[in-house]
Amino acid sequence: MTARHLALFDLDHTLLPLDSDYQWADFLARTGRAGDPVAARAKNEELMARYNAGDLTAEQAAEFMLGLLSAHAPSDLAAWHETFMAEIIRPAITSQALALVQRHLEQGDLCAVVTATNAFVTAPIARAFGIPHLIATDAQYECGRYTGRIQGTPSFREGKIVRVNDWLRGMGLSLQDFARSTFYSDSINDLPLLEVVTHPVAVNASPALETIALARDWPRIDLFSTLLDHKS
Repeated sequence: MTARHLALFDLDHTLLPLDSDYQWADFLARTGRAGDPVAARAKNEELMARYNAGDLTAEQAAEFMLGLLSAHAPSDLAAWHETFMAEIIRPAITSQALALVQRHLEQGDLCAVVTATNAFVTAPIARAFGIPHLIATDAQYECGRYTGRIQGTPSFREGKIVRVNDWLRGMGLSLQDFARSTFYSDSINDLPLLEVVTHPVAVNASPALETIALARDWPRIDLFSTLLDHKS
C-alpha cells in the first residue's frame, strides 16, 4: 500500500544545527587530510559564505568538496567518517529533530532526506535519523576511487525537484499521488522544492526564507530552541 503522505527533509541547518559538508571539510583540514590546512579552511569558509548568499553553483562547490574525496582511498575515507560521526554529527542531533522524523515514520509517511551535500557524507547521517531514503548529490565513482566530479543531476536548487521526481518515478509514483507532501528546509536555496509541495515548512529559517515564510503564512519551526509557529 502506498503511503498517503510524503515527508522530505533538508539536512544541514534543518535536521542538523550545522552544515555537514562544511564540518566534514573542516574535520579533514584539522586532521591534516586536506592538503594545506590553512588554505583548505579558508576555501571552506569562502564556499559557505557564497552558499549562504545564494551565489554558489553545485559545480563550484564540488570542485573543492568532491576533490577531498578523490584525494584519498575509500577505505581511509570510511574510517575517518566513523570518527566524524562520533565526534561531530551524533552529538549534534537533537531530540526535537529525532522526534519530528519519528512522528512521520510512525504515521507511515514515505520519508527521505533531500540534501545538496554529497551522498558519501550524508548517507550515514540519514541512517542515524532512521530515514530510509536519501536524495543527495552523487559523487562519481570509477575504478574504486572517487573522481572529484558530480554524477548526474546535483541535488541542489531546482535539481532537488528533478531528483525527487526521478526517485518517485522509480517507484511508479509522482508528487500528485500524495494527499499531503511536506518539505522541511532552512534555506532560500530550497525555495523551488518548497513551492511545489503541498505543505512547505520553514525550519530554523535563514533571514531570506523567514521573510518569505511570513509573507506566505507558511508554518515555521525551530528544532534547536523553542517552537515558533507550528501549524499542523
